[in-house]
Amino acid sequence: MTTLYDIMITHVGEAAIAGAPRSQEPVRELCIPREVFETGARAMKGAGARLVAEWGVDETLLARGFALFACYAREREYLLVRCDLPEADPTFPSLTMKYIPAFRFERQIHSLMGLVPTGHVHSDLRPWIKFEDWPPDAWPLRKSFAIDQRLPRVAGDYRWARATGEGVYEIPVGPVHAGIIEPGHFRFQAVGEDIINLEERLGYVHKGIEKRFELLAPSDGARLAGRVSGDSTVGHALTYCRALEALCGCQPPERALWLRALFLELERIANHLGDIGAIANDAAFAIVLFQLSRLKERLLRLNHKLFGHRYLMDRIVPGGVSVDLPQDGADRIEQELSWLGGEFERIITIYDESPSLEDRLRSTGILTPELALELGTVGYVARASGQHLDCRIQTPFPPYDRIQPREIVLNSCDVHARAWVRVEEIRDSLRLIIELLDSLPSGEISARCGPLPKDSSSFSVVEGWRGEIVYWLQSGAQGEINRCMIRDPSSVNWLGLEQAVLGNIVPDFPLCNKSFNQSYSGNDL
Repeated sequence: MTTLYDIMITHVGEAAIAGAPRSQEPVRELCIPREVFETGARAMKGAGARLVAEWGVDETLLARGFALFACYAREREYLLVRCDLPEADPTFPSLTMKYIPAFRFERQIHSLMGLVPTGHVHSDLRPWIKFEDWPPDAWPLRKSFAIDQRLPRVAGDYRWARATGEGVYEIPVGPVHAGIIEPGHFRFQAVGEDIINLEERLGYVHKGIEKRFELLAPSDGARLAGRVSGDSTVGHALTYCRALEALCGCQPPERALWLRALFLELERIANHLGDIGAIANDAAFAIVLFQLSRLKERLLRLNHKLFGHRYLMDRIVPGGVSVDLPQDGADRIEQELSWLGGEFERIITIYDESPSLEDRLRSTGILTPELALELGTVGYVARASGQHLDCRIQTPFPPYDRIQPREIVLNSCDVHARAWVRVEEIRDSLRLIIELLDSLPSGEISARCGPLPKDSSSFSVVEGWRGEIVYWLQSGAQGEINRCMIRDPSSVNWLGLEQAVLGNIVPDFPLCNKSFNQSYSGNDL
């Protein structure tokens, strides 16, 4: 099969300049003129590639202007496409007409970097993450932005997308919700109980995380990455560390690689247990929530006993891991997981054999395979809609190149499918953990990470429990962090929720929402 790299060169011509990003993934880079940026996107769309991410970079401290990147992927291959933008004219061709996710990426680029998408008559320049009461010329990801300045509050109005007509009424939900979930605003239009439109508005927990990376020593970035989305601390810290290690040329010891995978699978099991219980609870089947919460709590206590933290925060560090498995740790994990697996099967049998629960979950919140593909969804959302996407399988790194996960793909595309993918992934993670422990190498658990080379970049992807996590890391003129771009799975999967609820009744929105369970924090960087 012709590579994306070759297809791009064929369509944009000899003006393309090959780059050489440092990476531990099958990734290549091309720099192309701004004039053919959209042409390249058209070629990628025709080749069946998905748009992974799109982001802007301020390179003025590197004696350049701005740069715009788009990342495309197909099967094992990732292609980074860059175009340079002059400081005096920071505009770029919009990709929205080719890729639906581009409209959210481009709103974020405009909100935080001040680069302007052009060429699309319906360009959506409403702020995304940044709110409308910011000064219009405040671009926090530009180098000229003073992070300690106190910004004046300006009058602004957010224009919601609305469906209108006879019998249509509006339901605002949030941004403050019952319970302890994060803030997000959902604006529905409905006729009777049928949802005909939903628009999400996020950004309420914008923390300036990408900006904060620029003020940190590279070795300290792993701690911040682990706090991008607290329930994905292992996945985010691992993705950052792999990008940093690729940039530094650091190779962690084999034992550290196995322990990282162990932590990743423990995080997957704990979160999936919580999600399955929450989905059942929103259908008033509370016994499943209570029982699976009991199992999750046992697992979190085991994490604390063996590794010193319930959620394994700060256990993945540049060059390896910060804590080793105790001498009797493997036996204790195997005993606990043997018990947990038995209890899990007993509870899932009750879950699976409940007609009332089945009636609520099946055929609810359908996200068709075609739409899942168009929206660029990842993780269990994509796999429940027939998409064969799992970074542990498509782009494996040790030990996943030797201890292979089972590909779990369903085609019913509904709430039940998104829950059942989690069920099967728990079963498979239990198997993977035993194989990891049985083959755990001896030796050191960390290696020294040297200084960053000047003016270089790296790229890394990891399959977190929600799906594909992406980091792009660029060093500056003195070997500092110039830019750290983060794309949490939620950045694309939130789009799927807006579409999956259409045609469903309002009382089923909580079920649909829980079946997606995306991160507000991971989106609101």
